[in-house]
Amino acid sequence: MEQRYLEDIKAELINGYAKKRHPFRYFTLATVHKKAPRQRTVVLRKLLPDFNLLFFTDLRSQKVEDIKNNNTVSALFYHPKKLIQVKVDGKAQFVEDKHTLKTYWNNIPEHSRKDYITASAPGTPIANPDHTSYNLEQHHFCAIHIVPTTIEYLQLKRPNHLRLKFSKQEGGWQDQFLVP
Repeated sequence: MEQRYLEDIKAELINGYAKKRHPFRYFTLATVHKKAPRQRTVVLRKLLPDFNLLFFTDLRSQKVEDIKNNNTVSALFYHPKKLIQVKVDGKAQFVEDKHTLKTYWNNIPEHSRKDYITASAPGTPIANPDHTSYNLEQHHFCAIHIVPTTIEYLQLKRPNHLRLKFSKQEGGWQDQFLVP
């Protein structure tokens, strides 16, 4: 019925990782931490088949622990010029295939690899940001897929806002209009 909106979402997500200045490049990821939500901004690395999202992180980060304990996550994207919000709820899955991980790692620019080679874990207290040390011999790179169960689309516009929910079913995505 309203699959054209799903195609619009797909195009925006592809632009999110393909175009450096696109607003969907960075999204808010929410995890559950001891019964409370935790949010942080992560970088969309790729849109995989069936709307699976890919992002990278340090294996020692709190979000990894959160996902190990409860892999239910939510991703929130917002386009300020188009006034579009997309929320993806689903399950996070760690990429375990060593060949795939190596391919992802090898495609990270050298200057960005430092994010995964700090000697101490992310969030460790330090006296001065200049005191961050790196271990060039070992990385803590981790790749995570978000496998969506629902996708919500909200378009703020006049005279009426538009809101749809897409739910993953065996035969594909089922859509339903919602009150904005």
